[in-house]
Amino acid sequence: MRKKLDTKSLVEKIEEITQKRMKENKVVSLEEYRCLAVKKTPPTVLIIEDDEIMRRALCRLFEDEGYKVLSAADGTQLSRVLDDSGVDIIILDIGLPWINGFELATLLKDHDQLKELPLIFISGRTDEEDIKKAFDVGADDFIKKPFDIEQMKAAVSTLMKLHHDK
Repeated sequence: MRKKLDTKSLVEKIEEITQKRMKENKVVSLEEYRCLAVKKTPPTVLIIEDDEIMRRALCRLFEDEGYKVLSAADGTQLSRVLDDSGVDIIILDIGLPWINGFELATLLKDHDQLKELPLIFISGRTDEEDIKKAFDVGADDFIKKPFDIEQMKAAVSTLMKLHHDK
């Protein structure tokens, strides 16, 4: 019967010498390589918009930018989406059926795990009272419909960077 070899100290010495030589030769360390090799999960944008054409256009816009996109037409669909995935930013319409965007934003901002997420309101309702109310319930930005695509992309990108740096 063969005796089991204890190779732990041998492996440690090999790793120590290898790491030392990698550092001397300015070769990427194994840990750095592993970090680079791991694919990063793209940030997730949640779009809550009852207009199907607008919702699909926003989904396509952010998917083309490399984001993972979740969408919901209303609060009922939102509850199913939130159960399954993490979210990094929310784009929310004001005029939703059953529960409007202001009410939904208030609920989201009262939730312990969602309250810190950046929130952008998008709406065709652009009077001062609606804009003020949007910021009062926790919006980080308000974009008027119809919106400029570059403005929308810039708003999401900026808020993602600001939120990530916190």
